[in-house]
Amino acid sequence: MVIQFVSKSKLPTAFGNFEIIAFQDPTTGEEHIALAQGLETAPVKPVLVRMHSECLTGDAFGSLKCDCGPQLHATMKMINDAGQGVILYLRQEGRGIGLTNKIRAYALQDQGHDTLDANLLLNLPADARQYDMCSIMLDYLQIKDVRLITNNPLKIRALTDLGINVVNRVPLTVGLNHFNQAYLETKQKRMAHLYENSDF
Repeated sequence: MVIQFVSKSKLPTAFGNFEIIAFQDPTTGEEHIALAQGLETAPVKPVLVRMHSECLTGDAFGSLKCDCGPQLHATMKMINDAGQGVILYLRQEGRGIGLTNKIRAYALQDQGHDTLDANLLLNLPADARQYDMCSIMLDYLQIKDVRLITNNPLKIRALTDLGINVVNRVPLTVGLNHFNQAYLETKQKRMAHLYENSDF
């Protein structure tokens, strides 16, 4: 995968002032975003980092079927409170299966299937995401040592395999509600996500 820096701009938000940095694969047109704060000078090591896969339903529409929106907003607040950090906002909707297939999977979940089985019933992988672009984005930002905000051990392994030093994991358990409890249970019990002191 070859992605390149395109442009950057200031972005004031409800959670603080950030810099938004656009990257694009010139071959496919695929775009990814880094949302950064406090990196104007050489970053303090290690840097708070979250790899956040796009979730239109959760991030934009406030869906209660997942915890994506609360995770994104909590991370923005965490970075603003710390004064430094970056969110790699990756255009990998529905764990990489795309928005339309995600809605198809939602329909199967409405019939009682969990998120993993819904994907498999559509002959799709449980998780189709790739993280090669993160290495290029972090290299552009001059970040080699990270405190990774995640509950997903696969993301830790992915960054480590790319030569990024994951100094420690910062847990993030937010957004639990009646509608997404089964979803979070599936991530914990069937996809090895790490939730300390969870209520499910």
